[in-house]
Amino acid sequence: QLHLVESGGGLVQPGGSLRLSCTGSGLPLGDYHIGWFRQAPGKERTGVSCISASLQITNYANSVKGRFTISRDNAKNAVYLQMNNLQPEDTGVYYCAADLYRPCYSGTYYFPEDGIQYKGKGTLVTVSS
Repeated sequence: QLHLVESGGGLVQPGGSLRLSCTGSGLPLGDYHIGWFRQAPGKERTGVSCISASLQITNYANSVKGRFTISRDNAKNAVYLQMNNLQPEDTGVYYCAADLYRPCYSGTYYFPEDGIQYKGKGTLVTVSS
């Protein structure tokens, strides 16, 4: 079993930055394709970004493109989401998820959550003045 724990959330003013971490244990996180999802209050969970296991392909939802950067450090069993120029609409609980067989593709963003192998419990990001 792969256990995922997100951290790094908090309260930030509009225009500010946060870096979220997703740390894996139990199995090598480097073997897995990783996605970040978020759920705003009263809304459905949506995909934010993904990174492939070995080819280091990254992709982003249009709403965060140019502001968020996903990266990974397999030696530390960690994936990061650097979030810059945060806006109130970025508020929500951010989750990371991992799957051996669900690649992150370039092009139109597509990394669905349904049936994904492992998910964390999330970290809350609040963007407010």
